[in-house]
Amino acid sequence: MELKQQARNSGRLSDILKHEMRISTGLMNRLKWDDRLLVNGIPQHTNYMVAQGDVVSVILDEPEPVYPAEHLPLDILYEDDHILAVDKGPGVLIHPSRNRDSGTLANAVVGYYQRTGQKCAFHPVTRLDRDTYGVVLLAKNSHVHALLSEYHAQGKLQKTYEALVYSRPPEQKGTVDAPIQRRPLPSLLRYVSPDGKPSQTIYRVKQTFEQSSLLELTPVTGRTHQLRIHCAYIGCPILGDPQYGTEESQEYSQQLGLTYQRLCAKRLEFVHPITGETMHLESRMQAQIEKNP
Repeated sequence: MELKQQARNSGRLSDILKHEMRISTGLMNRLKWDDRLLVNGIPQHTNYMVAQGDVVSVILDEPEPVYPAEHLPLDILYEDDHILAVDKGPGVLIHPSRNRDSGTLANAVVGYYQRTGQKCAFHPVTRLDRDTYGVVLLAKNSHVHALLSEYHAQGKLQKTYEALVYSRPPEQKGTVDAPIQRRPLPSLLRYVSPDGKPSQTIYRVKQTFEQSSLLELTPVTGRTHQLRIHCAYIGCPILGDPQYGTEESQEYSQQLGLTYQRLCAKRLEFVHPITGETMHLESRMQAQIEKNP
């Protein structure tokens, strides 16, 4: 993949790359030894003096995946030369593991890139648990991934979830402020503990039913399993959640025939790192089951 831009100012190539194209120092250092930094089509060192109007190019070669590309269904919400956003279904892993190297979102995306002739690698910016579904944002190259990851760390990716929960919260809206700590190994679960990491979730009740509620959830922090833990903490475990549900919520989930947790990554808002456009991406899926809420 080639990143190309006309220099707005004159100066050292390293300064143009850093300030105008926002190429990280680490990426710049990796590329400069392989003649992948070009000015007007000619490889140059980082101390080369660029004139205003020169065309600066960065050649990115993405690594070949060690897992197979597969022709799997892929629900694309948005795509351009830099990013890809998809609607991930429940039961789908984001990335292959040691025990499973097929059937994941990564396999499907790499297969899609190959079918469409795109020399891109799998760079997930947002991640979801296997049974959480909805919007997943991917970068098409390591440069854009680094920019979006910085946005993510700075809280500039605004994420909104929907959850179908057992019972209803004590208030129509509020903030759950409860620190989360990991349980001792080999468990992968977490729990609320005064010794845990600070964790906050904003919630709003969107709809109530006889034994359940539909909540809108906005994570302020991004701890593992945070939304599932915080919903359970306020007495409203997510329906279909076998790990953090109560005996009552799990029994009700079985009555409804739920086979996975009803937690949907509904919306994602951010500023496009290349175009500067404000992006609003929304899942077509729902946490609520229309026919039997």
